[in-house]
Amino acid sequence: MPTFSKYEFGYSWFVAYGHLVPLALAAALAAVAAWRRWPRWVSVLAAVVIVWAAAGLFLMNVAFGINRPMALPTERFLASGAGRVLDAGAGSGRAAMGVLLSRPKATVTGLDIYEGYWGIDDNTPERFMTNARIAGAADRAEARTGDMRDMPFEDGTFDAVVSAYAIDHLRPDGIVEALAEVSRVLAPRGELLLMIVNVDWVAWLVSPHAIAHHPRQDPARWRARLEQAGFVVEEEGRKPATLYFLARKRQ
Repeated sequence: MPTFSKYEFGYSWFVAYGHLVPLALAAALAAVAAWRRWPRWVSVLAAVVIVWAAAGLFLMNVAFGINRPMALPTERFLASGAGRVLDAGAGSGRAAMGVLLSRPKATVTGLDIYEGYWGIDDNTPERFMTNARIAGAADRAEARTGDMRDMPFEDGTFDAVVSAYAIDHLRPDGIVEALAEVSRVLAPRGELLLMIVNVDWVAWLVSPHAIAHHPRQDPARWRARLEQAGFVVEEEGRKPATLYFLARKRQ
């Protein structure tokens, strides 16, 4: 299945194009229902499934752009366009490529445990660097293997950290550990752009299975976690299927 993108983020077929299965089945059901003159409700049901699947396919691949570098939810993150940035839980690099392309004087280190399955086929540092080369920014990027709960970096190494749909996949105690590590590796007054999965109507359309894996987010709880880790929240907002926080380390 083509990705209609020059990037190689490697999301599994069923993640990016899984809606094609119910779309094809519903279209076949509608055709058979019309041919056999089945009750009208069968055709109506098939039409509903077709509309849902087509909308999900559009949102995932066009609006959300799963095969494109991530558009950052706020322009306030690293507004100077320069600095040392860590992508915590980088995977194949969608968020990192978004930073590299929109912040042309920034360098990005992608950190990921690079084991287990998180919706990406062949999730490796090499895939991350392949996408950095495609973005024309390999000289400003590196990929490191490591756990964001125990980062292999010295205190104050980075000016900013971005983390997209990664920290929220940890257990509660792991979230506390990861946020503490983010604070540790940030320089004084460093920035954190945290994006987590938010179960909204877009999530229902794009990925109904997310309902089972992600509870409805409590922004107040996340603000408390960030404050406990030594951050001041400067901006909070919502994007499709996303709750985000822009926070700054106190000192």
